[in-house]
Formats: sequence, C-alpha cells, structure tokens
Amino acid sequence: QVQLVESGGDLVRAGGSLRLSCTASGSLFRPNVMGWYRQAPGKQRDLVATISSGGSTNYADSVKGRFTISRDNAKNTVYLQMNSLKPEDTAVYYCNAKDLVRATNYWGQGTQVTVSS
Repeated sequence: QVQLVESGGDLVRAGGSLRLSCTASGSLFRPNVMGWYRQAPGKQRDLVATISSGGSTNYADSVKGRFTISRDNAKNTVYLQMNSLKPEDTAVYYCNAKDLVRATNYWGQGTQVTVSS
C-alpha cells in the first residue's frame, strides 16, 4: 500500500511563493506519474501539474510559467514550486500518484493553500 504525505501549504500574499512537497511511502512501481491537483470550495478537483518517473511534465494553462513541478525518484518525492501566486490559486492541493504497473491511483490528504489579495 502506498501512502502520500503532503506538506508546505500556508497562507501567503498575492505575488508570493510557496513550495509543496509530497512523499510516497511503500512500493510505488515505475513507470509512474506523480502530480498535484487542486480543489477550490464548490468546484471540482482540477489538474495542476504532473511529472512522470521519466521526467515528462504537464501543466494546466493557468499555472504555466508560474509553477514548476519536479521530483526526486530516489526519495519518491514530488515538489511543486509556486511563484507569483494569485488569489485564484487558493485551494486544497492534493498529491496524486498513478502506479502504471499496478494500474492503481493514490491520493494524499490535501494541504491548504490560501493566497490573500
């Protein structure tokens, strides 16, 4: 069983930066894809960014140029560097891991990011 533990959420002013981290414990096979999704109150959960175990990345248009996803495969950890934050980035951010070998999807518990104007 894989567990995802997130950290780094906080309250920050518009224009500020935050770095989220997510570490997967247990056996996460490769290939896999790790990433971040977010859910604002009353809205659906949306993709923010993903990165494969091979290093391929994908970003939502709304965060391109501001957010950077990276990972340390040795530590089974994925990071999300968020710069130039906007109030509309306010949401609960969820870490996700897709084990492509076992066709299994894992979610973290979520971390709150609040951007004040």
